[in-house]
Amino acid sequence: MTGIQFITDAKGRKTAAVIDLKKHGVLWEDIQDVLVSRSRKLEKRSPLEKVKSRLVAAGKLRD
Repeated sequence: MTGIQFITDAKGRKTAAVIDLKKHGVLWEDIQDVLVSRSRKLEKRSPLEKVKSRLVAAGKLRD
């Protein structure tokens, strides 16, 4: 694939990629979303109804 270069270690294993954003810029948002999602995998979660209740109580959302 043109516009993508791989950096390899001494054993030839791919360790990083350099992506030409002029060519593949539209993919960057998707890549970033995946990375953010993976980084938040172990974060504590709240049920949607609880979040809605807090927003209504704070006056930031109407019931």
